[in-house]
Amino acid sequence: MSGAAAFRTLQRRIPGPLRRRFAMDGASPNGSGAPPSPEGSPRAGETLISEGRATILFPSANEVFYNPVQGFNRDLTCAVLTEFARLLLQPKGIRVVIPGEEDTDAGSPQPPEEGDGASATPPRVAKAGEVCKGGLRVLEALAASGLRSIRFAKEVPGLQAVVANDCSARAKELIGRNVAFNGVGALVTPSMADARMLMYQCKADREPFDVIDLDPYGSPAHFLDAAVQAVSEGGLLCVTCTDMGVLAGNNAETSYSKYGAVSLKGKFCHEMALRIILHSLDRTANCYQRFIVPLLAVSADFYIRVFVQVFTGQGKVKASASKQALVYHCVGCGTHHLQRMGKATAHGNGFKYGAATGPPVGPTCEFCQQRHQLGGPIWAEPLHDVPFVQRVLAALERSPQRFQTQERMQGVLSGIAEELSDVPLYYTLEGLSSTVHCNTPSLLQFSSALLHAGYRVSLSHACRTAVKTDAPPAVLWDILRCWVRLHPVKRERLADTSPAARILAVEPTLQASFAIRADANPSSRKRGLKRFPENPEAFWGPKARAKAGGGISPSLQEKRKQLQNKRAQGADLEPSPCKRHKELGGATACRRGSPPLHPPDLALPRAPIKRLRKWCGF
Repeated sequence: MSGAAAFRTLQRRIPGPLRRRFAMDGASPNGSGAPPSPEGSPRAGETLISEGRATILFPSANEVFYNPVQGFNRDLTCAVLTEFARLLLQPKGIRVVIPGEEDTDAGSPQPPEEGDGASATPPRVAKAGEVCKGGLRVLEALAASGLRSIRFAKEVPGLQAVVANDCSARAKELIGRNVAFNGVGALVTPSMADARMLMYQCKADREPFDVIDLDPYGSPAHFLDAAVQAVSEGGLLCVTCTDMGVLAGNNAETSYSKYGAVSLKGKFCHEMALRIILHSLDRTANCYQRFIVPLLAVSADFYIRVFVQVFTGQGKVKASASKQALVYHCVGCGTHHLQRMGKATAHGNGFKYGAATGPPVGPTCEFCQQRHQLGGPIWAEPLHDVPFVQRVLAALERSPQRFQTQERMQGVLSGIAEELSDVPLYYTLEGLSSTVHCNTPSLLQFSSALLHAGYRVSLSHACRTAVKTDAPPAVLWDILRCWVRLHPVKRERLADTSPAARILAVEPTLQASFAIRADANPSSRKRGLKRFPENPEAFWGPKARAKAGGGISPSLQEKRKQLQNKRAQGADLEPSPCKRHKELGGATACRRGSPPLHPPDLALPRAPIKRLRKWCGF
């Protein structure tokens, strides 16, 4: 079969003509779906789940995935999408209004300049739940129950159409029923297709989406190529990653195969995870002469969430290499250095691009003489667009009761707005103090010492004890040496070759002051905003994957009970023979319960008997 024939075969698997389906000027033909049960009465085995303004029918069996932990994710996405719609629709003369803004000028288009001949026509008003002609077209590529799409339709103004897609027939049927149950058939269209083929087809039809939301179970790596092509010029790409074990350094080789970057298991792993996915998005977009501009990148709970705009420009793509960096991480003291992949130098009215020079470190660490690990490449530019984050915060303040997780959103976004945007990665207080085996200074004391030394410092939303600073590592260790003078450690217990002994053997060149400064405590911390709230209930984390074809899939905690601590819980089970006991003859029963494998009077060599006593405990 030729390549063109194969592509046509795959096209036939997408139900219905896509152009007609995604035009959606009026009511959606799929909004009503199959005839549902009577309004307000779920079928047998179904429950009602309410979140935001949406209430969905959800099967009790784990046929379609749903996780209440992601409520913060969905709330944040609705808030970001509202401000993004406001930015894109203001030039079109459309005013986006949310509850609490009816009597304000927020979201109003800029008035025309005097003398430009423009008529002072009143702007159109876009409200949530209404179809906005000329508004945003949104794709939720992996919709599951359709909850997120329904919330978009009911809570985000300025939308023209929302496509809720899933490759599962059961999920599509449930989306159709939920769309009808919530009365948003004019905005939301259920779709059943492979998410990648759906986005590729929209690219081929030149009907890109203004917003694409990817929230898969696990890694989004295999959807990124299609997503960066199917999003419109300046469109918004929202991506969630829940494979934090891979991105946080537990599986560096898997991270490279999925994202093209080696992850490191350092104290900064959560921010590095954000920078790895941004690197992967930019690298994928560069293949098509496109590049990304991050608006917001958040590490929360067990996942990360990024919001990026995608633009096209050959000249800007040339600068992408200078936006990426390798990470040199010392395995002894945890010091890290960044090495840019490329450099951009001013040349006339433009820039000249070339390869960077390096490395920034020697064969071993200059502080503890240990070796370095090499990670990356990672995104080395700012993670957030601070003015955009401040717009989202301002909208939350104008509508204080809009979201259930509003207090946490305000705390996280306030912390993000205060971060040093030009400082990649961070150190942690417990990581620095444990290296030299001293007690940990308070956050205010350490931050004040950096400010007294003339450097900038901030906290990080990704870690409670993180410190982001533009101070070089030598200054950090000088501050710790001064702290150890005030709070001595027992150096006689330190090995001569340990990182602590080698760092403390050097006299500090900086005399640190730990007097508390007022500007060491950021505003969000002074106001007591909820930056790191406690989990509201037990097992507040990832849930079991939905089981295809129906049936109940065991939850993660049930699997833990089945697969862990078998001997403590299964006392009636026959004990398994001890492997080493068996290899050495097994003249008698061992502590683990293995019975004798032969009569005890059988002579055994003396050396195996000693090892048997050591391993089996008799």
